Amino acid sequence: MMKSIEIFSGAGGMAKGLELAGSKHEAFIEWNADACNTLRVNYGENLVHEGDIRQFSFDDYKDKCVDIIAGGPPCQPFSLGGKAKGSNDERDMFPAAISAIRTLMPKAFIFENVKGLLRESFSEYFHYILLQLTYPEIILNSNDWNDNLSLLKKIDRDNDYKGMRYQVSYRLINAADYGVPQKRERVIIVGFRGDLNVNWSFPKETHSEDALLWDKYVTGNYWNRHNLGNPDKKEVCEAIRAKLFEKYGMFPPELKPWRTMRDAFENLGEPNGHGEHSLRNGARTYPGHTGSDIDEPSKTIKAGAHGVPGGENIVRFTDGSIRYLSVLEAKRIQTFPDDYVITGAWTEAMRQLGNAVPVRLAYIVGDSVMRAVKQS
Repeated sequence: MMKSIEIFSGAGGMAKGLELAGSKHEAFIEWNADACNTLRVNYGENLVHEGDIRQFSFDDYKDKCVDIIAGGPPCQPFSLGGKAKGSNDERDMFPAAISAIRTLMPKAFIFENVKGLLRESFSEYFHYILLQLTYPEIILNSNDWNDNLSLLKKIDRDNDYKGMRYQVSYRLINAADYGVPQKRERVIIVGFRGDLNVNWSFPKETHSEDALLWDKYVTGNYWNRHNLGNPDKKEVCEAIRAKLFEKYGMFPPELKPWRTMRDAFENLGEPNGHGEHSLRNGARTYPGHTGSDIDEPSKTIKAGAHGVPGGENIVRFTDGSIRYLSVLEAKRIQTFPDDYVITGAWTEAMRQLGNAVPVRLAYIVGDSVMRAVKQS
């Protein structure tokens, strides 16, 4: 069994996925008190370290032979919906993540962040992050990251680095393409220690939107499976069907259909006022925030910069009615097991879930990484 440390652990989505893939947790480092309470309830008191990662001593874990470091450095500095200060944002924790790699030199690492990290205005800083991860033993003395970037570029170009290096890959991934009932685009960064000589590539997508459309408008299997009639107008169905036949002929798409919110909520019933499946009143929408259609994957579950956005985290039914998601439904969308406890009131629980890595996505990537390490 491989040993892992989760940094910026949040509610534990990455941790649960890695656990299901066969990882043994050595420590969780997280600053948010409510998220730490969630981790304690699910994993016990001793593993959880609440506080600033910059004050955490990774030296204490050198004798643990940690195989994987994983986590999601705070995304607000790069979020498309935030202030996007990037490296000038005090919440930028990539330096702390890189320091953890430099200290423990794990066999592999897995980091997750928002799509905004790839925007053009952050391209040089993102390159800086990748080069630091590639050459973790380089000592960077300048307080100006641009100067440090120039040094790293020269080392990379001259190829005269003699220390330990990592093979680093990244990709923008849509969680819906891997069976998560949510359209959630995130950047995944994976690194393998160079001495392992790992030959690895990102797992292939397993699900597609076209396959869901085929299931709805060609075979009708989606509606039959849920004992429903197709609610769309005849001309809409015919137009979609014509496009699918033009693209695929009579052969269905090879991948599985995207999973929808209705798929995820199967056997749950409506919120019943008990525990995590309680109904929260007051749902409303506004332009640009209209909720998620029940027969589509959810839009991205969000935490929000100042609490949960009013028009997010809402389900919209075929009759046009809307309501907030229950915590249990949001857990299903983020593919947490039903018995995984998210502590705190609704707003705080939804904030934790909005920041989490979908468990299924973490499992798929983590399983692939662990298999590659074991085969090296």
